[in-house]
Amino acid sequence: MKGKIPVITAEEAAAYINDGDTVGFSGFTPAGSAKVVPGAIADRAVAAKKAGHRFQIGVMTGASTGPSLDGVLARADAVSWRTPYQSDKDMRRNINEGKVRFFDMHLSALPQQVRYGFFGPIHCAVIEAAEVTEDGEIVPTSSVGATPTFCHKAEKIIIELNRRYPPNLRGLHDIYEPLDPPHRREIPIYSPSDRIGSPVIKVDPRKIVGIVKTDRLDESGTFAPLTEVTRQIGSNVADFLANELKAGRLPKEFLPIQSGVGNVANAVLGAMGEHPDIPPFHMYTEVVQDSVLALMRRGKVRFASTAALTMSTDLLETVYNHLNFFMKRLVLRPQEITNNPEIVRRLGIISINTAIEVDLFGNVNSTHMMGRSLMNGIGGSGDFTRNAFLSIFTCPSTAKKNMISTIVPLVSHMDHSEHSVQVVVTENGVADLRGKSPAERAWLIADRCADADFKNELLGYFYHIRDGHTPQTLAAAYAMHQQFLQTGSMRGVVWDDYFGVT
Repeated sequence: MKGKIPVITAEEAAAYINDGDTVGFSGFTPAGSAKVVPGAIADRAVAAKKAGHRFQIGVMTGASTGPSLDGVLARADAVSWRTPYQSDKDMRRNINEGKVRFFDMHLSALPQQVRYGFFGPIHCAVIEAAEVTEDGEIVPTSSVGATPTFCHKAEKIIIELNRRYPPNLRGLHDIYEPLDPPHRREIPIYSPSDRIGSPVIKVDPRKIVGIVKTDRLDESGTFAPLTEVTRQIGSNVADFLANELKAGRLPKEFLPIQSGVGNVANAVLGAMGEHPDIPPFHMYTEVVQDSVLALMRRGKVRFASTAALTMSTDLLETVYNHLNFFMKRLVLRPQEITNNPEIVRRLGIISINTAIEVDLFGNVNSTHMMGRSLMNGIGGSGDFTRNAFLSIFTCPSTAKKNMISTIVPLVSHMDHSEHSVQVVVTENGVADLRGKSPAERAWLIADRCADADFKNELLGYFYHIRDGHTPQTLAAAYAMHQQFLQTGSMRGVVWDDYFGVT
């Protein structure tokens, strides 16, 4: 890099950020996250605290990040508030202890709310890049997330120029921001492979205060190997979709797939790729994980549109070493576009996401434990679920060494209502909730999805309720949760005690 934009140290970069500032960091999962400047900001916070001063910032990212961003800032007590999503254990602890104000958000909504000014000014954007030019062209790395909006709204920009990324990464990204109301028009994506924007983020170079050179890999971890439970969940989803094709409820050419993050999601995609009756398909999703690359190389996934490459290091290197192949089959977009409700509805996305717990009527909790402690956040699951052609939620039927049933009378926190959830899948089976009344849903979910040891317990709850459109009672709805909090297991609820039966 020559000339006009100075090369600075991480410590010099951190000096541009002040107590009370709002900072937008690149990153959507650990992919493309800023990696060294956050540590220098954390050092400033620690030094300020020792001197008896306050130093905290508001933190915005695309989604979750890695330990060198969320983790280091949380441990330094350097964050006053955080949005829209996180997955770091230290940040989670601070949020649940009330040390960090956290507002959970649908990921598609974040960039436009930043532009609308709902969060106030963005004082600084800290952005990882594979390339930056003197005239203000920025090539992102392994994610896009909300980076374009942060760059355009920030008063100043700090670039982490990461040499771990190949110089020929330009062309992998499609950067597009819609106009704001009342001038907004349709987003002209009619197929997952359509490109509608620029390969670079274009900014006023005078806003770039410095470049910090780095040489660090993304902090994406490896995925756990398949278990019998995750394998069976994947098989159940694949069989269900194959049957939908056979019944004519899916078009013969199939529909684009959105898949959430994690081991269950990898298992589902792997099973779909192996199923002989599921044709090659496209993906329109927010993350591309390990299983997608194998399917792409086999021709099972024809194209994937995503906000981030969230995969193990060796597979990420495979992408960079075979860019000629993957450039024709991958595009990275802003989350405002990957998760956009308009496009999800238009393309007819099949959404497949993971639940923490599901109740007998199809309401889904995907964010909280026992109604109180935040895990990660809603992420993009709501963007897709509410607008999908077909919305599917998966989860193992039990947790905590079979002491918790993930099928419960009433979810302890609701992120996705029964009005949006169409199909529930566990290792035990599939509950197709379409066209079912609340009572029909309850019988179906308990019968098809619950663990055998909890099925009678769930049906026992249902037996005691005789009236109401939704057969539910507030006096006993959380008896299984209370049983766990008191004994460490949801087993053994005596329903007669709750319903006053002698």
